[in-house]
Amino acid sequence: MKKVNLNINLIKSLTISTLLLALFLFTVQCNKVDRNQSSKQQSHQPLPDTLKVATLYSPTSYFIYKEEPMGYEYEIIKQFTKDKGIELKLIIAQNFNSLFELLDSNYVDLIAYDIPITAEYKSKIIPCGEEKINYQVLVQSKNKNSTLISDVTELIDKQVYVEKNTKYQHRIENLNKELGGGVHIHPIDKDTLITEDLIRMVALNKIPLTIVDSDIAQLNRTYFKNIDISLKVSLEQRSSWGVRNNQKWLADSINSWFKNTQKAKNYKDIHKRYFEISKINERIESNKIMIGKNKISIYDNLFKKYAKEIGWDWRLLAAQAYTESGFDTTAVSWAGAKGLMQLMPRTATSFGLPIDKISNPELNIKAAVKAIKSIDNSLKVKISDPTERIKFILAAYNSGIAHVYDAIALAAKYGKSPNIWTDNVREFILLKSRPEYYNDPIVKYGYFRGNQTVEYVDKVLRVYKIYQEKIPK
Repeated sequence: MKKVNLNINLIKSLTISTLLLALFLFTVQCNKVDRNQSSKQQSHQPLPDTLKVATLYSPTSYFIYKEEPMGYEYEIIKQFTKDKGIELKLIIAQNFNSLFELLDSNYVDLIAYDIPITAEYKSKIIPCGEEKINYQVLVQSKNKNSTLISDVTELIDKQVYVEKNTKYQHRIENLNKELGGGVHIHPIDKDTLITEDLIRMVALNKIPLTIVDSDIAQLNRTYFKNIDISLKVSLEQRSSWGVRNNQKWLADSINSWFKNTQKAKNYKDIHKRYFEISKINERIESNKIMIGKNKISIYDNLFKKYAKEIGWDWRLLAAQAYTESGFDTTAVSWAGAKGLMQLMPRTATSFGLPIDKISNPELNIKAAVKAIKSIDNSLKVKISDPTERIKFILAAYNSGIAHVYDAIALAAKYGKSPNIWTDNVREFILLKSRPEYYNDPIVKYGYFRGNQTVEYVDKVLRVYKIYQEKIPK
């Protein structure tokens, strides 16, 4: 009898334990399902109707050229929002730290700018998008009579110029210690020259060597064909875009899009445009100007016809066309400008020239003259002298009038003549590549690489002078 009661009690005990265990497992499973569902729901959270994105003015992220917004980061995020069918709202931050302030305050959803993937920044954001791998490289000129440096040990006894108080100075100083000394380091004050200036000076053989990030070097190689950037002088550094730590669903959406589109033609074309296609205008670089007997080109009659509409010497219009395209009706620039006068598609259509006829020589010249007339009318208020105004018109045609307005404002602020080009406004077009100037409150259109515009104006006027000497009016 006692034995039976014992068994009954044992059965009861086991039944209760089993029930408790089952209840526990059920609860765990339910919680797991809830978490999975929550995670699934979060990962499938719909994108906002408008994606607010923060970036910085820079040659790689965002800038204005010929009145068109451009930049690698900008075009990538624009493609993302286009593919997703949502609006893009771009906010330009003042500096790197303000990117995070905008993100933390919920003013933006995404930082579309290279953020180092380090412990410091991973605590502030969730990295997403394209993961870039950068490193510092030695920039050197490929001269016929010089031997390229192929190993860091060869830097001993060499002259290296770097921006003062930057990671580049820090790196070359550490490298010098590793080598046991002997590298002649020249720190350059940022108020005098910036990274792009130093690269340019290497290309022009004014200094022998400098050190910059590989992406900056790659971009600048499209402007200077005689520089070598093959020697790495630092370890690799990963970087990417970033979203708030509580927006993993947005990071997942961006990552998924990148994974599916990185091999697509559109994506590759964007990368090619900024980091591979040469931006060197061979006609500006070359000093060879071919002139026939009393003839500049087969389009002389068109230049004569349309130059009258703006009161120009037809030879000046011809000089501009030569500098733009070399009289090649099929010419297409890295930015998408086309035809004899290198019109941007949006500019062409705004002056009545359909895209499918943009390469037509007469229609291209006709639309270009309308654009010149519009620029002329806008600048008359500020520059009354017609001869002086031509320089401003040429600059505006090349860069977009917005940057010329900025340079005029800067010239006035810093005590230079705002209606004189040479040694005045010209200098501030050049200075618009420096943060202290393009971040100035009076500057409305941000960063601009002014060297090309200055060279363009100089070249057009030089060619025009030759035409004046050789070709009758």
